[in-house]
Amino acid sequence: MDTVEFREYCLTKPKVTEGTPFGETVLVFKVTGKMFALMSLDEVPATANLKCDPDLALDLRDRYEQVRPGYHMNKKHWNTVEIEGGIPEAELRKMIDHSYDLVVQSLPRASRSTIPRVAAPRRPVVVKRRVRC
Repeated sequence: MDTVEFREYCLTKPKVTEGTPFGETVLVFKVTGKMFALMSLDEVPATANLKCDPDLALDLRDRYEQVRPGYHMNKKHWNTVEIEGGIPEAELRKMIDHSYDLVVQSLPRASRSTIPRVAAPRRPVVVKRRVRC
């Protein structure tokens, strides 16, 4: 996925706007006024900050060297991701979806009701096995 595809995918989400409130080098994507993605326009390689469940954030950082604690963000709840760094496109789309869903779920009920088909935030699945003796 490149920066153009990242931007276009973010803009497919319902009620998303984009802007540059932090200067012209950072593109910010918001859903009803709340940030869910920030993309640096002058970083090489290209990076984006995405909101993430804290447990999943740690798991993604362990799985991908291209995922780091969020730069200039709350490192518990945000990851910085190299967009063109080799993460499979499907996985990157899941990260964007997860970030969007987390922000939507945190909105007041009245704001959420104006957004079509809101999915619940994706959480890491923990599989527990029972051992028979």
